[in-house]
Amino acid sequence: MDWVLLSSALVIVVFGLITMDSFTVDNLFFQKQLISLAVALVAFFLATRLDTDMLKRTNFLVIVFSIVSALLIILFVVGQITKGAQSWFHLGLFAFQPADAMKLVLIFILAKYFSRRHVEIAHFRHIIVSGVYALIPFILILFQPDFGSAMIIFLIWLGMILVSGVSKKHLALVFLLASIVFCGLWFGVFKPYQKARIMTFVHPLMDIRGQGYNSYQSTIAVGSGQVFGKGVGYGTQSRLLFLPEYQTDFIFAAFAEEWGLIGVMILFGLFTVIIVRILMIAVVGATNFEMLYGMGVAIFIMSHFVVNIGMAIGLLPVTGVTVPFMSYGGSHLLIEFIALGLLVSMKKTARPAHRNAFKNEFLGV
Repeated sequence: MDWVLLSSALVIVVFGLITMDSFTVDNLFFQKQLISLAVALVAFFLATRLDTDMLKRTNFLVIVFSIVSALLIILFVVGQITKGAQSWFHLGLFAFQPADAMKLVLIFILAKYFSRRHVEIAHFRHIIVSGVYALIPFILILFQPDFGSAMIIFLIWLGMILVSGVSKKHLALVFLLASIVFCGLWFGVFKPYQKARIMTFVHPLMDIRGQGYNSYQSTIAVGSGQVFGKGVGYGTQSRLLFLPEYQTDFIFAAFAEEWGLIGVMILFGLFTVIIVRILMIAVVGATNFEMLYGMGVAIFIMSHFVVNIGMAIGLLPVTGVTVPFMSYGGSHLLIEFIALGLLVSMKKTARPAHRNAFKNEFLGV
């Protein structure tokens, strides 16, 4: 068991619970998140006991990928629309978002694909094939529409492409072609009102009374926290509801307002510990599969964290991306703890040769 990894994640969960609690009346968000945490912890400990060799089987991964893809398709028929996106299966008091599960499944699919082709990884076709694996869920999620989760799917693919050893020249060529196509659309196809919508989406503070309102209130909350914060429970932007969705999308802004720069630095430190511990486990993986899986989990968590922080301070579009372990939501919390649990389980098969190489190269032992 990696108690440092688990305890760091739990402290972040506690920060989230404190931020979303009203302290005056019963809070449904707080109560449901406590239940979700209990379920997630059970799943974590079960995952640490799982034989991960099963996850290396191509047939098993294809079946799981197909099932989750089918769930994403079924959403268009029976999924409930929440805040404009048809992304959830509502099960009584709780809801499940298949897009969260797909992020973890995609990490396994790409880890399996790249681990079997490390000798010929520089070939251009591996960018195309791996891109197809990511494109299927990307399109299904984008049409819900859930741009935030679609962006995370893309970042997971991009990050795992970069660490897998694929030719950077070929990857640059793909992005160059995509840029040329976008420029052609911008100057020859898009109407002025379409360009205005894109610009407002990319830079929401251009329209603070319209689409940029949430981002504007978030930047006020973050800045007003100053160094020491306003105190737990005294965040005016969140408690007086100027800041919308402070339990979910903008929980970082609410946290920064109440805890200030000191609290934010502690939060950044905890996420740094989690990423470092994940990478330490990844580099001693028994095979390339375990190493790539660990890298994928690190990319998954970093993508969520960086995109949400950028969104909260007005540098990135508001896309509904959660803060890992911190934001309200049972499905993302469950998937994150399962991902960590499977990673801990893989430590049992770590190769001593890899451990020694890691100590010599990175720790100077």
